[in-house]
Amino acid sequence: MTDGTVYVVGAGVSGLAASVALASRGARVVLIEGAGQAGGRCRSYLDPVLNQTIDNGNHLILSGNHATFAYLRTVGSADRLAGPERARFPFVDVWSGARWTVTPNEGLIPWWVFSRRRRVPGTSARDYLPIAKLLAAPSGKRIDEVIDCSGPLWERLLRPLLLAALNTEPETTSAGLAGAVLRETLMRGGRAYRPRIASPHLAATFIDPALDYLKRHRAEVRFGARLRSIGFNGRRAATLDFSDGPVALAEIDRVVLATPAWVTADLLPDVPAPNEFRSIVNAHFAIAPPAGAPLMVGVLGGTAEWVFAFPNRISVTVSGADAIVDRDREDLAKTLWRDVAAVHGLGAELPPWQIVKERRATFAATPEQGCRRAKAKTRWSNLLLAGDWTDTGLPATIEGAVRSGNRAAELALRSLAR
Repeated sequence: MTDGTVYVVGAGVSGLAASVALASRGARVVLIEGAGQAGGRCRSYLDPVLNQTIDNGNHLILSGNHATFAYLRTVGSADRLAGPERARFPFVDVWSGARWTVTPNEGLIPWWVFSRRRRVPGTSARDYLPIAKLLAAPSGKRIDEVIDCSGPLWERLLRPLLLAALNTEPETTSAGLAGAVLRETLMRGGRAYRPRIASPHLAATFIDPALDYLKRHRAEVRFGARLRSIGFNGRRAATLDFSDGPVALAEIDRVVLATPAWVTADLLPDVPAPNEFRSIVNAHFAIAPPAGAPLMVGVLGGTAEWVFAFPNRISVTVSGADAIVDRDREDLAKTLWRDVAAVHGLGAELPPWQIVKERRATFAATPEQGCRRAKAKTRWSNLLLAGDWTDTGLPATIEGAVRSGNRAAELALRSLAR
């Protein structure tokens, strides 16, 4: 490895992934974060109301997320994901009271669609054939331009899963992104989409082990230093102007800019970046779930979309939550608790609660916004981009963030080796 330094700006998942990948190959890494802690939109904190460490959101990992699992194995925390041994997706319609569980088989051939006990109630095997249209759909088409967005299969399985993955009204989202999600999940068999949740929380699984790994590999990590501007000299970035002072870049140095889309747009106005975003609302209730409660339950007919069972709390996620994000917090807590009570057969009394709102949780996964996703390479020879909003081929997910960090690290290492 050469003597050059790679400056990684932003300590969210993409920045951490880039830093870990670089450090594992012997690169000299300086990771700089504007906030006082790492994690970005994948963070945990001690909530004084619940007296528990909670996550800002319930980030679901799937067993087939190979880049995520490789990252966790590298930092030594792959064992900190909890979930069922096989893919099972229980659902409850809180309006009608109907309950069902979708149970895919493990192998590549989806014979589960021929079993009434395993597939979505009210569907036949033939109803699953249109999924093939999404697998080869172009990114410039909306889902509702490719398949019929109605019927039991859509309402009871595809819509909830795609809303969770894309965080945008599925009918309006990019058919190409939906196809990418389905190719990496449904089309790879149940072994590829067993649900997994960080345990006990995101920080202990994704963030703290990465920081420890970087420390062991002599990377420098700085917090509370916001990047205000980048100075250029021809085709290279020459200076990084941080709130605590400038950094002059040597010819051999490289920069991985792993900042959110809106921050990157301010720093690099000529670089395309998504400018429409979708919110997520999460609710946390300090109450132990009933014995035997599944890790997650999909909810139809209510406001909640997914209910998660942790050892000492129950959490709720509402994706694509722009319609409710401005509602009063207590009103949201009461509304979501009614759905939780219906799902788990609990009493109406509201337990201690916390509402967490992420107003710009992800970019809007529409065809128009997809055209604004930048590549990792830029026109500057020593400046690379990372982030779940970049052109990863996936929606804004943890897997996409890790892949973007890996890609930026790979490009930086190649250029350093020249």
